[in-house]
Amino acid sequence: MGIKKYIADADNTIVNAYQNDLTTRGTGSNAGEADILEVYSIYGRQASGSQELSRVLVKFPVTDISTDRTAGDIPASGSVDFYLRLYAAESSKTVPRDYTMSFLMVSQSWQEGVGLDLENYTDVTQGNEGSNWMSASNTAYWTDINGTLLQGGSYHTGGLVSKIVDTEIHSFTQTFSNGLEDVEVNITPWVEQWIAGTYSNYGIGVKLSASFEAFASASADAQTGVVRQPQANTLDPLYKTDDIIYNPSGSTTSYYTKRMFARGTQYFFKRPVIEARWDSRKYDDRGSFYYSSSLASGQDNTNTLYLYNIVRGRLADIPGIEKTGSIMVSLFSGSADNTVPSGSYLLINSAGLGAVPGNEGRNDLLHYFVTGGWKETGIYTASLALTAAATPLITLYDVWSTGSIVDADHLKTQFHTGTITPLTLDSSVISTRPVYYMNITNLRDRYRKDEVARFNLYVRDKNWSPTIYTKANSNIPNTSIRSASYHIYRILDAYNAIPYGTGSDYHTGLSYNVSGNYFDLDMNLLEPGYAYGIKFSFYDSSLNTWREQRQTFKFRVEDYEY
Repeated sequence: MGIKKYIADADNTIVNAYQNDLTTRGTGSNAGEADILEVYSIYGRQASGSQELSRVLVKFPVTDISTDRTAGDIPASGSVDFYLRLYAAESSKTVPRDYTMSFLMVSQSWQEGVGLDLENYTDVTQGNEGSNWMSASNTAYWTDINGTLLQGGSYHTGGLVSKIVDTEIHSFTQTFSNGLEDVEVNITPWVEQWIAGTYSNYGIGVKLSASFEAFASASADAQTGVVRQPQANTLDPLYKTDDIIYNPSGSTTSYYTKRMFARGTQYFFKRPVIEARWDSRKYDDRGSFYYSSSLASGQDNTNTLYLYNIVRGRLADIPGIEKTGSIMVSLFSGSADNTVPSGSYLLINSAGLGAVPGNEGRNDLLHYFVTGGWKETGIYTASLALTAAATPLITLYDVWSTGSIVDADHLKTQFHTGTITPLTLDSSVISTRPVYYMNITNLRDRYRKDEVARFNLYVRDKNWSPTIYTKANSNIPNTSIRSASYHIYRILDAYNAIPYGTGSDYHTGLSYNVSGNYFDLDMNLLEPGYAYGIKFSFYDSSLNTWREQRQTFKFRVEDYEY
C-alpha cells in the first residue's frame, strides 16, 4: 500500500471583491463553511484600474502524518512524497485559461469561520470566528513578522537556507491551460518541515501568481474606507484603506474564476487532501530465482531475497540488527537427501560487483557472503547473483547470519535458513510476449471501510498447455510480473478513484513473493456504499509501454461490519 490521504481540517476563501452594489468591498466576509473554494482576479470592473482578488487558505492535520510515520504506516523522510490535491468544480461561470497559480506557506494562525456567501460577501466575521481579507481571526489582523499590517493573508517569503536542516522557504506553482485541471503539487519540503518543527503548520495559501493578479498602481483604494475586521473589544476599530494589493507588474486582463471543492463538499473524492505516495513494492525473488546468464543484463541477473522476522504473529526487528545493523547471507548446496544445507559456501557476488569471481581463495570472504539490509520493521533484504555449475544445483539454501564471521566455515550467529529452487534463463524465456490469464485468488464480495485488505494475484501464460503428466505431478505455474500496477474505479460512473501510479513514486505497484504478485489496499481510500472494479497493467519492456489487461475484478465497500 503506497498511498494514504489526509483530508483538510480547515479552509476558507478570502476576498477584496466588491459586493453587488460595486461600492462596498467584501473584505470582512468569511466563507469558511462554503463547499467551494475560489481563486480569481478581476480588473477594471468597478472603475478603470480597479482590482478585485480572491485567495484560498487551506490547512491539513500534519500531526496525523507524523503519528503515522512513527507507527510505521508511512515511510521515513526521503522515501515518500506528499502532494497537495485540490479538485476543480464545474460551474456556469466563466473559466480562465493559460495562467499560473502560486502556493505559499501561511505564516500566521487563522480561523476557518462559519460564513457561506461567495456571491455578495455578506457573511462578515464581526462578532464571529473566522478569517477574512483583513484579519486572520476575531482577535488578530494579518501581519508580517515585524507586526506590520497586511491584507490578503500572511505568507512566508524569501529563501533562508541552512546546510544542517532544510530551512529554505519553498514556494510552488502550477500552470493551467484550459482552467479545468485539478491542482496537483508536490509539497514534500513543506510537510517535512512541518513534521520537523522547522516551521509551524498554519496551512497553505493559494492565489494567482503576481503577474496574473490584477494590476494596481497604488497601495490604497481612495474611493472607500474599509473597516478592518474584526472589531473585537480587545482591539480598537481600525479604519484602513490599503485593502488592495500593490501590484505594478500585475495583469490588466481578468482571470475569473477558478473554483475548487472545499472540505465541506458532499463529494467524497473531491475533498482537499495531502496525498502521501511511496514505492511500497517488495520484489522477493525466492520463487523466481535465476542463475546468471549472458543473455541477461546485470540487473536481470540480480536476485533479491527477503527475510520476514515474525514474532508472536507480528513483524519485529531482530535484536541488534535494527535499521543500522548488518546482516549477512550465504548460499549452500544440499545434503545427500537434499533436506539441509551442506558442503562449502557457494561463490556468489552482490549486485554491482560485476562478474562472478572464480579463482579466489576460500578465505576471501567477500565472495561467499553478501551484506543485506533493513527494509522496514521486521523485514530484511539481500541482493545477489549466482552462476550455475556444470551440473546446476536443483536446490539451494540461503543462510542469514550476523555480520560477525568467525572464519570461512563458521558464522557467529545464524538467524534463518531458507530454500530456493533456482531457474535457468534461456532465449525463449527472454524474448516471448505472453498473453496472461489472471485471477485474484482471495477476492471477497464485500469489505469494511476500516480494513486493509491484501489481494493475491494468480497469473499464468494463457497458452500454457499441460500434459496429463504435468497435471498430475506439477503445481500450476504462477508467474510473477516484475512491473505491474493496479487502479481502482467506481462501477456506477467509472470514476477513477485510484489512478495508475507508475511514475517515480510508483505508489500503485504490485509486490511479489514465492506465491506470486500481491498488493494491499486501505479501504478508507474508497467511499463506502459503492461497488468498485480493479484493473491491472503490466509493463512490456519490448514495447517500452504499459499494457492494460482485459480482466476486471469487482468488490463492494460497506459502511458497516458484517
